[in-house]
Amino acid sequence: MEFDEKFLQEMGLSAMPEDQKQKFLDYVQEELEVRIGERISKGLTRAQLNEFDMITDPSEAADWLNKNRPDYREIVNRTIKEMKDEIRANRAKLVGIGS
Repeated sequence: MEFDEKFLQEMGLSAMPEDQKQKFLDYVQEELEVRIGERISKGLTRAQLNEFDMITDPSEAADWLNKNRPDYREIVNRTIKEMKDEIRANRAKLVGIGS
C-alpha cells in the first residue's frame, strides 16, 4: 500500500496543511506496521517469532507467513480497513492539524 497524496485524497485529507502531510503519512505507515506486527505475532511461539526475525528477504518472509500464519493477508487487510475507518472518522480533526 502506498502512503502518498493519492492516499490522502482517498481519505478526504487533501486540505491537510502541507507541512503536516508527510509526517502524517509516516505516522500511518509506522502505526500500521506496529498493529499488523502485533496481530500477526499473536498465536506464534517465541521460536517462530525468533525464526521470523531472522528473515531479511521479503519473498522469504511472505513464504514463511503463508506457512506459519496463513491468515496474515486477512489480518493485514482488516487492519488497513480499521485504520482507514479511524482516519475517516477523525477527518475534521486531522485536516485542522497545525492550525
